[in-house]
Amino acid sequence: MLVRLAPEFELRRDVVPWLAERGCAAALDTSENSSALYIVNVERNGKIIYTWKGNQRNTHIGLYDLQTKQNEHLYVFEKDLHIISCSVNNERTLLAVSFCQYTEEERASQVLQSVSKYLTLLIEVHPINNVRVLKAVDSSVRVQFLYPVEGRNSSTESCLLLVSEDKYIEQFDIRVVAEEEHKVVIQKSGQLPRAKVVDDLVWAQWDMMEQRLFYIVPKESKSTLRCVQFYPDENFNSILESHLDIAVNDTQLKLVNFGYDYCQDQDVASKSLNLQVFTSKAGGLCVCCSLASDIPHEIMYSIYFLHKDYYVAAYLPGQFLHLLNIQHPDLLCYSLFLTGEDARIDTLQNCSIRSPWVSTALDCEAGSLYDVSISDSALLQFLQKSKRDYERLAALHCALLYFQHTEDLEMQIIRWISENMSTCHSFDPIQEFIIASLYCRMCPETQNLDKLLPYTSLHDWIGVVPGVICATDIISLPVLEFQNSKGFWEKLSSNLESVKYAEPHLHYQSNVLRREWRNLSEEREERRTTVYLRNIFENAKKVLSHLDTWDSEARLVPLFEEEDYQQQLLMGLMVAQLKDHLMRHLQYVGKKKIDQIVLDYVANLLNLVHRIMKEVWRRYQLHSCVFCFDEKGSAGEFAVFHIMSRILEAANGMCMPLPPGFHTLHLGLGVRCLPLHTLLHYIDNGVLQLTETCVRKLLKDLDDTEQNEKLKFSIVMRLPEALGQKVRQYWNHPINANLIAQKYVKLLLEKLGNRQCSRPIPERLSVPVEFLPLNYLANMLTEIENQGVHPCEKQDHVNVRFVEETALKHTMTLLGLKYS
Repeated sequence: MLVRLAPEFELRRDVVPWLAERGCAAALDTSENSSALYIVNVERNGKIIYTWKGNQRNTHIGLYDLQTKQNEHLYVFEKDLHIISCSVNNERTLLAVSFCQYTEEERASQVLQSVSKYLTLLIEVHPINNVRVLKAVDSSVRVQFLYPVEGRNSSTESCLLLVSEDKYIEQFDIRVVAEEEHKVVIQKSGQLPRAKVVDDLVWAQWDMMEQRLFYIVPKESKSTLRCVQFYPDENFNSILESHLDIAVNDTQLKLVNFGYDYCQDQDVASKSLNLQVFTSKAGGLCVCCSLASDIPHEIMYSIYFLHKDYYVAAYLPGQFLHLLNIQHPDLLCYSLFLTGEDARIDTLQNCSIRSPWVSTALDCEAGSLYDVSISDSALLQFLQKSKRDYERLAALHCALLYFQHTEDLEMQIIRWISENMSTCHSFDPIQEFIIASLYCRMCPETQNLDKLLPYTSLHDWIGVVPGVICATDIISLPVLEFQNSKGFWEKLSSNLESVKYAEPHLHYQSNVLRREWRNLSEEREERRTTVYLRNIFENAKKVLSHLDTWDSEARLVPLFEEEDYQQQLLMGLMVAQLKDHLMRHLQYVGKKKIDQIVLDYVANLLNLVHRIMKEVWRRYQLHSCVFCFDEKGSAGEFAVFHIMSRILEAANGMCMPLPPGFHTLHLGLGVRCLPLHTLLHYIDNGVLQLTETCVRKLLKDLDDTEQNEKLKFSIVMRLPEALGQKVRQYWNHPINANLIAQKYVKLLLEKLGNRQCSRPIPERLSVPVEFLPLNYLANMLTEIENQGVHPCEKQDHVNVRFVEETALKHTMTLLGLKYS
């Protein structure tokens, strides 16, 4: 199962044995009366309040502490009551209880006509002492104590919220005093001070962890979501207002997380709005709403993002499980839409599910509280068995963004990528792995970095998800009203401001980088000494130096062992352009911090490519023999060559630098694994790039058999001029000498242009021959050399004499004569 439930609390496991020890048989007989034992509330400090029927059908209230794993008896009513709502204050000195005094059948009798149906009491329980009536009405009431911030010492003041079925909420202020023998009693004997919090609401949700009240008031065709924040000093104020395109015509009040009376809640749920708000500490807020559909067998729900967050789960038992990536909602392919067996959650098979706080689920009917998470092993299994691109892409992003990066997780993902590169048609798994991994690693570095770094290689996605129709609308930004507020509201405000003033596309793109790299790559060598280029290569040097500090062990794959002008140029340019991009939008961060972020980003990028290479190297058990050209490559080497070709394709698509030595290693594997015509085809089409290290080793190490001569000649003929001058000298062969001489003559003549020799041609023959055409050519070339034109300054042995001797050797070889 993709969603994993870890039971934090279970009535059967954590409470029933304790009741059995107390000799309470009635609560254990759940088959006869399923309402004998049930949860009524979960408090902020992890205390779970439950109720059960005693042997004499009296009604007990107990408390379980998630931290200490201990049960405590709070109070008992000497009659059979149906508890609707219950809450205990932080000091456990006061208990608020709301219950129904009789059933509808009992009300039919004349005796009960004048008795209120619902009673709300405030009880002193340290020790059990006075009882005060707060409400005696015919409409249901829910109660909830406010909790101070964590770590605060015991207080003599408590605040209690009363939520009435008549669509209003009020706050009671209660002061207590300590008397003899540690007895705590309510201070005032008269009416308790109270204040109206909100009126005319149709929906309300209590956020116990952050002490917030979300509620909705209807306004014609639209509704307004508001939030009241309660503070430790007993004050509260309205802090948020957001207009939602939801028409609410409910006559009954729907309450979320104000205690759990699942019998009544299910009756209300069938007639009212199904909506819940989720928040995150990073300043994210979303509203999830399920709307009734007029079309049979169609389920419709909406999610309103006031700021993007991670995943929201939408679950309909027996039908579907949707894991919605609301951090990146732009494309449907980043969310998981599961049906059938993949959507099954064994322990949640009924509809009485609540979520008291983030990543928890409370099954009110079963009396169980679960910690909810996505199973990494199940997600990887789903990734491996999926055949559809949208499922693979969603699972891959979920694995990379949701879980902490571990070596084992990366290894399994890389193995899957190496096995499925050719079966993903609408996206490149290598690109997605690298970009999403970088995004996940770097975004925690600083606030708003997630809006500036790329998270995918896709610009759009035109696929469809069977059975799912999605429509996206832009909603109006909410209004925030607060002063000097810290924490969540400050972060939400910052997030909303960044949305308000953001440019359409803030994520870094490589278009300018690609153009600049191409221009600089094509410049002449004498122009590569400018200050600008020196700074670029200094950037690359910093990246490689930074990378060396991470991995001081001997590298399994022979990378980072040589200089690569083109790749160092690209990584230096990426550092410069990414730095400029971040400086424009993160001016408050500071140059030093941005420098570090950029170096980390590019170094991590190179490290991820090395990580892929290391895993495939291990998998196919390769070693340094890939640079020995005297034998053909193995099937494992061919597989690694194919993976490296796909890495190169992915890098070219994103204009992403590769570790120095990558092209040398790739070419070495190509020479070992490919037939000559295929090898040359790969070189001509830019898949394989000729590097000095590999070509020099090839020319020196291979003997001059007929087959090897063909290979060497084909390689030498394709060398760029600058590289050819460096490496041709390593092949001591007539063919190579001819090529060198031809190049020399061509370059001399090109240098000469249309100039004519003004002096008489001297008699200068290094080899006494009577071949007039050669004599004339040699004399002319000597004259050009005397004028200071020498195109091969780095090769002193290449001169006119070398040309003469090479020409004579070649001619005599063609004539079948021996040259001495």
